[in-house]
Amino acid sequence: MVEKKIVVGLEQGVHIRPAKQFVKIAADYECEIFIHKDDNRINGKSILGIMSLAIDTGEEVTLIADGADEQEAIASLENLLTGREG
Repeated sequence: MVEKKIVVGLEQGVHIRPAKQFVKIAADYECEIFIHKDDNRINGKSILGIMSLAIDTGEEVTLIADGADEQEAIASLENLLTGREG
């Protein structure tokens, strides 16, 4: 299992488009993926779950992945949420 704390760098936070991108990227990996914010741990492959977190720019979240491709999944999702992915 891999856990990585990151600060969201997306200009408008995680609204519908980045949430959709997040789920699309997460679905490409076999591992289980979760996002933890405050006291909420949400399935990273659920767009409704991600939207329910209402993640804003500058907020800290923890990405959690567990499975064979966990390292790659965390790296891809971190790039998206920090704004390093086009």
